[in-house]
Amino acid sequence: MAINVDLILTNATVLTMDESLHKFEPGAVAVTGSEIVDVGFSNTIEEKYNAVTTIECGGNVLMPGLINAHTHIPMTLLRGLADDLRLEVWLLGYMMPVEREFVSEDFVRLGTMIGCVELIRTGVTTFNDMYYYEKIVAETTAKIGLRAICGQSILKFPTPDARSSDEALMLVNEMAEKFKDHPLIIPSIAPHAAYTCPPELLKQATELALEYDIPLHIHISETAEEVKTMREQEGMPVVPHIKKQDVFRAKTIAAHCVHIDEGEIHTLEHANVGVAHNPSSNMKLASGFAPVARMLEIGLNVGIGTDGTASNNDLDFFEEMRLANFIAKGKSGDPTALPAAKTLEMATRLGAKALHIDHLTGSIEPGKRADMIILDLKTIHNSPRFRHDENGIYSQIIYAAKATDVRDVMVNGKWIMREQTIEGIDEQELINQAQKYAVKIDAFIQKREKSVISKLIAIGGTTEQESFEVQVKASIKNPIPFIEKIESGEIELIRTRHYHEYDTYFSFADSSEGHLRYREDHFIEKDGTISKVRSRLTLVGESDEHEYSNKDVLLSRSRYIAPATQSLRFYREYFKPQSEIEIEKDRLRYLVNFQGEEFFINLDEMIKPKLGYYLEIKARTWSQNDAEEKSRLIEGLLDFLGASDLERITEDYLDIVLG
Repeated sequence: MAINVDLILTNATVLTMDESLHKFEPGAVAVTGSEIVDVGFSNTIEEKYNAVTTIECGGNVLMPGLINAHTHIPMTLLRGLADDLRLEVWLLGYMMPVEREFVSEDFVRLGTMIGCVELIRTGVTTFNDMYYYEKIVAETTAKIGLRAICGQSILKFPTPDARSSDEALMLVNEMAEKFKDHPLIIPSIAPHAAYTCPPELLKQATELALEYDIPLHIHISETAEEVKTMREQEGMPVVPHIKKQDVFRAKTIAAHCVHIDEGEIHTLEHANVGVAHNPSSNMKLASGFAPVARMLEIGLNVGIGTDGTASNNDLDFFEEMRLANFIAKGKSGDPTALPAAKTLEMATRLGAKALHIDHLTGSIEPGKRADMIILDLKTIHNSPRFRHDENGIYSQIIYAAKATDVRDVMVNGKWIMREQTIEGIDEQELINQAQKYAVKIDAFIQKREKSVISKLIAIGGTTEQESFEVQVKASIKNPIPFIEKIESGEIELIRTRHYHEYDTYFSFADSSEGHLRYREDHFIEKDGTISKVRSRLTLVGESDEHEYSNKDVLLSRSRYIAPATQSLRFYREYFKPQSEIEIEKDRLRYLVNFQGEEFFINLDEMIKPKLGYYLEIKARTWSQNDAEEKSRLIEGLLDFLGASDLERITEDYLDIVLG
């Protein structure tokens, strides 16, 4: 007696993508509710089951839906915003400033809708996301009908949806409670990366992931610079550092893993960490080529991801599969590396294992969710089809098929696309709404690009200091007499510092922008060793000079100061200066109290260019009367130092170098 089921899909080329890569042609799949009941040859399934609905597939390919193992889906609204840049410039100079300005619940909702439509059209039924306002991503995705792991981003600094990491962790709690046992959404916690999450935050994220038994999604070793910095700061590569924080106790999903060695691969495999390989993004940002073939050989579960559309710039999963395959061959020099069938496994069952959800999806097997797609390969770009090789169908999909061949998409037993039509979605209206955001973001970027100050503020951490200084400078032949006088005990010496300073000044076509100085201070100890290195940026506006009767000079400067947390190369590529000047000097700096006022005395040796020694006295001031008084006191200090007869210089070092 036939068993009743809801649906039979019959007369298809069924690719189960199970561990044995079973194929059935002509094949059929029986479905009841959200679950796959059975799979086999058409005649067997049709004899065994009685269906409410039977769909004739016309010989087309019926296979598991594709799994996008790593993306930032709302970033569809940032597609094409900034291209052909290094990762750090792209991320810190453009993405994060724009996100701080524009990302909201409405932004995320619209970006998610656009992304979901794009994913459906490329045959993706499950994606693994990491972004802000992730609850909105989850709600929007569920409404459309896709399956997703939704990871709430956690970072050490404020984000568009959280003023602190504590707030972000609270959002994870809300997500975990709201979507517990949801049929489509799996909540996740997403500490962004080791370089944006200190050890304590990584540990907190791990404990939360374990408490709720949810996946933990993190970027690992995406760039060589990330690994180099981690070695310098922690004395170890990224994977051991993250392991040290016990992160791998959770169901970890590691995005990228481009720059990892053999030992790190084994570490990830032993901890059952899933890896999301993102070939397009890694190539476009020149991050490198992940050792995917070796990962698979060792036994890592590796899936394929598109990354976000701001760094790809699309969600075309067929293109992603093909690139993953080609890169593995090109990197290894072996055309047999990563065969087509294995590539399709990465996009389905292995991808599901990498996301720790292979019990739900990734293959057509009884008991799994009915997440399936139908491909029409009877097209000109797929013709002809050879049958002498049992793996030929996999080659046809990886090397010839395109996203446009996806005809139908089913998730959790429900059709969300039929005959390439997605019901209930007005795609033109989505395009119109996206363009409205583009107009606003264009205006923001255009305004910012015209101003060095705006660009400096955009990358964060900038403070403005209206700094008025009374200053005098003179060339000297020998600093020793001045050192002896300062340290004689005849004047109150508050503190002494010894620096070696490396300054790079950026100049711009518009001189009113001032000069941006990148300074690297090396703190020198008495034994000559370097105890600390500090880097910072200072935007110095045009001088407004006033010369007093005693020939001291008041410099009125608008200064914006920011910590220089990135490399000089980053700032060079971000600010795009018209020219650069390098100045190197050795500086002894004294802070002294002279007649009740504090003054800095600098004894500088100009090394690059080689200009000899200078004595410089400075004091900050905030009013003209105060400036007049301090200008008078400087004369007394010069007299005390025996320098009253020296010829005064009314220029900064940059002005001296420029001539």
